[in-house]
Amino acid sequence: MTYVETLGLNAKNAGSQMGAASPMIKNNALKAIADALIAGTGDIIEANKLDLENAVKNGMSQSMQDRLRLDEGRIEGIAKSVLQLVEAQDPIGSVDYGTVRPNGIKVCKTRVPLGVIGIIFESRPNVTVDAATLCLKAGNTVILKGGKEAINSNKKLTEIMRAAIKSVGLPEDAVQLIEDTTRESTNELMKLSQYLDVLIPRGGAGLIKAVVENAKVPVIETGTGNCHVFVDSSADIEMAANIVDNGKTQRPSVCNAVESLLVHKDIAQKALPVIKERLDKHNVEIRGCERTAAILGDCVVPATEQDYATEFLDYIISVKVVDSADEAIEHIRKYSTGHSECIVTESLINAEKFQREVDSAAVYVNASTRFTDGGEFGFGAEIGISTQKLHARGPMGLNELTTVKYLINGNGQIR
Repeated sequence: MTYVETLGLNAKNAGSQMGAASPMIKNNALKAIADALIAGTGDIIEANKLDLENAVKNGMSQSMQDRLRLDEGRIEGIAKSVLQLVEAQDPIGSVDYGTVRPNGIKVCKTRVPLGVIGIIFESRPNVTVDAATLCLKAGNTVILKGGKEAINSNKKLTEIMRAAIKSVGLPEDAVQLIEDTTRESTNELMKLSQYLDVLIPRGGAGLIKAVVENAKVPVIETGTGNCHVFVDSSADIEMAANIVDNGKTQRPSVCNAVESLLVHKDIAQKALPVIKERLDKHNVEIRGCERTAAILGDCVVPATEQDYATEFLDYIISVKVVDSADEAIEHIRKYSTGHSECIVTESLINAEKFQREVDSAAVYVNASTRFTDGGEFGFGAEIGISTQKLHARGPMGLNELTTVKYLINGNGQIR
């Protein structure tokens, strides 16, 4: 049996105890994890320093280093997210639907854990805790495969969580980390159909594409966010500048950051200079169409087809001046990854049209795409943002980590 197969067997064996665990003992485990993270802050930061040193040596961009970095404040925030899960309603055992058939048979559709979940993610060590604790609360076991950039951080975080879980009487193998950072272990996890019930990739387009194309187990696609803001002709320009600035620069390395800006031709002459002034404070590179360059000048890098299709995850934005809301919607339909899109408008007709015709998981009117987040939607922590339509779409919270079981009770009925 290989190393990855052994982890799969361990997770499967731990599954029966996790699936039957009471809400109280799962919450005790979450509290123990939160306490242990705070107590282990110094050790976590030391492990994270090793990853950051390697990131500098390997020429990682500043925005990606920001994703990797853990400090006292971020660790405290991660621990608080864990405690928020304690307050969340446990979905296991809840009844979605119940009926009594004409023959007297009682049918109940109830929530049960998905089982063994595999999660492949990149260089954000906070995902290690978010994913593990969400899976735990929903009664699942999880096998984590993080990027090599965060291996030291992930090992320390997993070590702390496993000890905390064990301390309350639950199996430590409810949470496991693949410590082998090679592609071979990733490929093996994707084919672990005898143990995994579902695989969730969380990261950039390349990672998600590789998992979808190669996995032998069911996949929930998450994360890739080529998110758009369309500034309509009736938009409040200051509001538009605020939304674009926040969406692009508050944290450019995340999936709900704005990557592309569309501006109606009737407002472009006034709106683009105001938006550019805001973006200039963060040295955002603008890759735009000819009409954008005619308004903003030589600072605009000519945009290519690839630019409009790219999730930059950096201080870069693609810009296009469009003739109508229809053209904006068609552009989004062509290039969007189905994550989050926004229209800035004072027109109720255009707002309703945009929300009706744009086919993404989250469609905004006059608000930043940065709100596409489990916490901001009131779900607590999230496993990721699903951009597919089967099983789960948008921020994936606890309910999305469950499936259903039908419980049928009779008194001797036969068919």
